[in-house]
Amino acid sequence: MQYGLLVMGAPYSSPAPHSALRFAHAVIARGHRLAGVFFYHDGVHNASSLMAPPQDELNLNEAWLELHRLHTVQLDVCIAAALRRGLMSESEAQRHGKQAVNIEKPFELTGLGQLLELQQRSDRFITFA
Repeated sequence: MQYGLLVMGAPYSSPAPHSALRFAHAVIARGHRLAGVFFYHDGVHNASSLMAPPQDELNLNEAWLELHRLHTVQLDVCIAAALRRGLMSESEAQRHGKQAVNIEKPFELTGLGQLLELQQRSDRFITFA
């Protein structure tokens, strides 16, 4: 079975990202495929490379990157929600005249069309809000 995940909660202020990450690992461990993860609303903060939690806490950004590295899971970030919250890829920083960049690959700034496409590719689509 193929799953898709929507993460809408901010890291460290909502349990949604951590629950989604654990769910992702459980799905894969049971032999299912994870088609992708879409970060929306405050969930876009999971993509910030500037996240620096204390060393004894899970770094959610690095945990998502590890999930991608191990299982090539697509990590899409809503571009409108990200820009509204000050999250920039290099191309968007240049376009908006900003000097800082805090979203790097494999996170991709995408639109809601990618969310719909992920929903259509998934047998089960789970929201973590």
